[in-house]
Parts: sequence; structure tokens; C-alpha cells
Amino acid sequence: MADPGVVALVRAGGSDARREDLARLASLLGWDEEGRGAFGRVIPQGARVVVKPNLVLHENQGGGGIEPLVTDPALIRAVAEEALRAGASSVVVGDAPIQGCDFERLLDLTGLGAWAAETSARDARFTGVLDFRRTTCTFVDGVRVAMEELQPEERFVLFDLGASSLLEPVTDEGGMGRFRVTCYDPRLMQATHARGRHRYLVARDLLEADVVINLPKLKTHKKAGITCALKNLVGINGNKEFLPHHRVGSAAQGGDCYEETSVLRRSIEYALDRQNMTSSRAAARALHTTTRQLHRLGRLAKQDTDTEGSWWGNDTVWRMCLDLNRILLYGGPDASLEDEVRRRVVHVVDGDVAGQGNGPLAPERLDLGLLVGGGNAGAVDWVGARLLDYDPRAISLTREAFGDFRWPLTTFAQDEIRLEGDLGAGAAEAVLDDLPPAPVRHPVGWRTAARTGLGDREPVTAGVEEGIPE
Repeated sequence: MADPGVVALVRAGGSDARREDLARLASLLGWDEEGRGAFGRVIPQGARVVVKPNLVLHENQGGGGIEPLVTDPALIRAVAEEALRAGASSVVVGDAPIQGCDFERLLDLTGLGAWAAETSARDARFTGVLDFRRTTCTFVDGVRVAMEELQPEERFVLFDLGASSLLEPVTDEGGMGRFRVTCYDPRLMQATHARGRHRYLVARDLLEADVVINLPKLKTHKKAGITCALKNLVGINGNKEFLPHHRVGSAAQGGDCYEETSVLRRSIEYALDRQNMTSSRAAARALHTTTRQLHRLGRLAKQDTDTEGSWWGNDTVWRMCLDLNRILLYGGPDASLEDEVRRRVVHVVDGDVAGQGNGPLAPERLDLGLLVGGGNAGAVDWVGARLLDYDPRAISLTREAFGDFRWPLTTFAQDEIRLEGDLGAGAAEAVLDDLPPAPVRHPVGWRTAARTGLGDREPVTAGVEEGIPE
């Protein structure tokens, strides 16, 4: 088995060369085997495989196109076909996009729908591209209209990490709780995350898999700083009210939504909570109008009115992400968590056309021209953060992945990560330090985490709709 601290980087040859790119990456990592392809040493004969791309949304909210938004369809196809070549007994591609994603439209736009139909007709071991969501929604006059329980609960496994959750240290006592995710009734979040109770609802397909191949898109992320291997696993959970993304209020008030106490922001949070809690469509529309007026007031007063935890001090989202990574590694289909890793998880990152600026839903194109691979999500994300011109130690998600906690994600330190491939070989930090920094545009709240600040121009925000859930 390859050293988990090794990360490979290859220069991408474009969508038409994805099989060749993947073969070179796999060879560097020791994944390949003659006659069984890129994953011959990763996928045992007869293993069950899930391929987990980033299929977050059917359109870029910032107008930047679909290429920097979702995992390259050519990479998804290449990975699934190589998994079949390795002798897997079953291969499925699956993700849980945000609830407003039109999944069928996305499959049509990317060509994945036609490819999946053709591939499953040719090889019965391939069972298609699955939507792991139990709830979807549309927005009418700014009000969320949900379609619930689209899949039976039996297709999911309910985990409760209890006091072992990384969210427990920031969980308050009683009341409605501070945890929030955009556009959801906070009372639902209180039912899943409270003192001593931290629940997640994970797609059973992943927990019955022997091997998971994680295919994130490398992007900047306004709440987490970066979305790569670690953050991509948010898409294994079926209901978003199990996913705390931030805590209401300022840091001084016990929240992490923004740094300094703001009457205007607190008013917006209050109105949003009432909008998400009401069962009256008329009341929801009125409250939506109120929040829009408050946002306009903030713009006139030149005040930041973001209330989604979109800054470096967000101390919630990384904890939720790492909890899900722990479940995928150590969890079983019976909702148990063992002390030994239960399945092989490897990561192939689409960094050919990466995303910068106001990600993850409104990314601008960033032509890095790279594929990144590795057997450990923490190591892969550390390298991904450097490629996005971040200091990985200034991002909670990449720093805390190396933490000492139950069901750990790493067995090595950050300075033990090594690189192989087209950009050089050796200690990752030394190799990357020798490269010219990329002029990356970071989300406004994450510019303090940048290493060089070469790209500190305002990200494109036109067309971004406030209150779209992640």
C-alpha cells in the first residue's frame, strides 16, 4: 500500500486525455497493476466501489460556467471505467448536491446521463449516477418550497457520534441551539445536533462499499476556505439539517457567523430564523422581503451583511466535515464505529480548471492544469490549499485534519507530506515553496489566510442569490 503521506501531482492533458492523466497519477502512487488498470492495487477483485464526485449545482451562480463548478465529467467517466477494469463487482457514481440542484439537468449538461445509460447497458456491474438527497427544493419569490422524503430512510444509516463529535466542544446547552445551515428550520438542526447528540444520515451505498474513490473539484470556499477532498464528503449525507455550517451571532456572543457584534446582522439572522420556521407562505414572503431590505440598508451604509459564517473564524463547518470523514473511514452499515479503518478511500482531485473567488457556488475559472491524487484526505487538502495560495495552517479544515482525536484522519504530521510527479519530488513544503505563487482570488473573508495576496481583487458576485443552501 502506498505511503498515505504521499501526494502526486500531474499536469493535466485536458478532458480528452483523462485516462492517460489518471494512469500517470496512479503509477506515481503505486495504485496501478498490469492488466487491471489504474486501480488494480486499490480495488480487490469483486469489491464494491462508489465514486464520489462534486456535483454541487447545475449552474454557476456567478456566471462563471460549469467547468470550475463541478468535477470534470471526463474524469468521472475515466475513474468509473477504470474501476470496472480492475474487476469490481459493482460500481456506482453518487453525490448529494445542494437541495436546489436540478439533478437531471446537470446530468444532461455534463453528458453523464447518456454515458451512464450506455455504460450500464453494456456492463451490468455499473449501476448508474445516483442522487443521494432525500430532500430537494425550489425557491418561489425567495421562499424555499421543499419536496421531502424522496428516498426511503432504509437507504441511509443514522450515526450518532455523541460526545465524540468534534462539534461537542462548541455545542451550547438547551434552547434552540446556535447551529445553522442556510434556509433550514433551526429546530430541525436542534433535533440532530445538541449537547451529547450529534447525528448524521449517510448514504448506505458508501457504507456497504469496500472502496470509495473521492473526486473533488478544487475550489475556494467562502465558509471553509477550501473545498477539496475533506469538504467533498459533505455530499455523502442525505438531509442537510444534519449538517451544521455555522453558529448564529458574533464570536463575542458565542457564535461564529461574523467577527464583530452587529445589530444589523443580528436582525437579519432573526428574520431568517423566523422565515425558516414559519409554515405560512405569506409570512415567509414578508420576512424574505424584510431580509432583502436589511441587506440593501447594509449596502447603503457600506456594512457587510453576510450571515452565513463566510470568514476565517468559522469554527463549525470544519468540525462537521471531519466528523463525516471519520464516519466514512470507520463506520459500518450497522451504524457502528470501530477503531480500525473499515474501507479504502482514495482521492483524485480535479484541479485542471479549479475554482477561485466566491466559491463553492459562484466560482471563477482558475486554470491550474493539474490533477492531484493521494490516499489521505488531509495530505491532499494540505497540498490543495497551497495550490490555491493559502497557508494551510491558517485554515481550520486543513490544520485540524491532523488533530489528535478518536477515529483519527492522519497518522503523520504536515511536514511529513511528500510530493511526487510533474512539479517535483520531495518534501511537499519545500517543493511548493520553489514554485511561483499563483495569483488566486480568495473569498473576502479568507484573504487573511492567503500566503502572498497576489489575487486580492474583488471576486465576481454578480448573480449570486443570497440564501442559497449549501
